[in-house]
Amino acid sequence: MDHDPLITVRPLSTAAEFHAVEAIQRVVWPGLELEVVPLHVLTTVAHNGGLVLGAFDGERMVGFLFGFLGTDEGQRNRPALTRLKHCSHQLGVLPAYQGHHIGYQLKLAQRDHVAAQGVRLITWTYDPLESRNGHLNIAKLGAVCNAYRREVYGEMTDALNAGLPSDRFQVDWWITSPRVKERMFGQRAALVLDSFTSAGAVIVNPSRPGANGLPRPPDRIQTLASTLALIEIPTDLQAIKAQDLAMARAWRLQTRELFEAAFSSGYWVTDFLHEPSEGRERSFYALSSAGFRIEVSEN
Repeated sequence: MDHDPLITVRPLSTAAEFHAVEAIQRVVWPGLELEVVPLHVLTTVAHNGGLVLGAFDGERMVGFLFGFLGTDEGQRNRPALTRLKHCSHQLGVLPAYQGHHIGYQLKLAQRDHVAAQGVRLITWTYDPLESRNGHLNIAKLGAVCNAYRREVYGEMTDALNAGLPSDRFQVDWWITSPRVKERMFGQRAALVLDSFTSAGAVIVNPSRPGANGLPRPPDRIQTLASTLALIEIPTDLQAIKAQDLAMARAWRLQTRELFEAAFSSGYWVTDFLHEPSEGRERSFYALSSAGFRIEVSEN
């Protein structure tokens, strides 16, 4: 597809629409036939305070988003006060339509719906080694993260996840915060790698080119010693998995160690960068400490 399609997003409510969501799941996550969220669950959620959105190119559904109300009670790095939130469980876009900002449109529609319910926090999980998702969730939407979950879904067998531990970030999206509004409406210029390194941020795990052209994790890592830090991830995890699964596992285990150490020391993931550096494309999470906090407005 050489142009951005004209996409409309709306809530779903009919059995035919929920059947279409089942079909999209099978395409987006091939191999997970037994784990497809079924029509009866989607129907119940949509009609009882949750949300199932569809993205349409004309009459054709090409993407969906599914979430429900929950609380953050008893979760690590969360206050003792039980707080209502929206748990965003799935977002999927057909492969032919990926890269056309449809996921972004679905998240903005989700934000409007949840804000109208009087809820201010949306959380979800994603694989922190997927660079495209890091760009959407952290850089574009303005979510933040200080929670790393090991093996959230156990052993997964679909094409995207097979072969690696199902570790995930759990992100917080404070949908009425100035941070989120600035990023949504383009009021904040994107920072570049030099913006962070000139402010004292160190790349704690600078990659090195491998013999096959794939980025390799370093043998030695730097110490988290300042209020800003950068943790590198692969720009294309799936390409590494296809050519060298052992290297992909090495990236998973090294970044697991780094993120867990950083979060336990008070750091938050606050930004994501993808840009050329040293003659190759590279991706980094920016982490901040020293009293980082999110300001949440009421509207």
